[in-house]
Amino acid sequence: MRTIKKVSHGDFHPHVRSGDQRTLGEKCADIMRHSMGSWTFVFSFCAIMATWMWYNNTTHHPFDAYPFILLNLCLSTLAGLQGAILLIAAKRADRISAELAAYHLKVSEDHQAMLEQLKEMLSK
Repeated sequence: MRTIKKVSHGDFHPHVRSGDQRTLGEKCADIMRHSMGSWTFVFSFCAIMATWMWYNNTTHHPFDAYPFILLNLCLSTLAGLQGAILLIAAKRADRISAELAAYHLKVSEDHQAMLEQLKEMLSK
């Protein structure tokens, strides 16, 4: 079975740290960004919630009775963690953008210097 590796535009750029150059936190942020921002996550989450509610409503001894106290606790925890995780992933994306912008600025400055040299050579 083939697995599809999720990559971002930063993975192909020579001046953005990727692969083994990334820290453990950056690797985790990339994994969470790719997994939580997917349709697989959304559909899996909906299926788990539907199964939880169906099971609790159809059994004679539900482990989480009607007001679904445990389910509410899990969803609140998930919402709190998701906010933090999304901020971590956004900071990682900002860091990639900053590295790309710094590279492009350096290239632009180098090209500007080359153009100035060329103008001087042509004006002589």
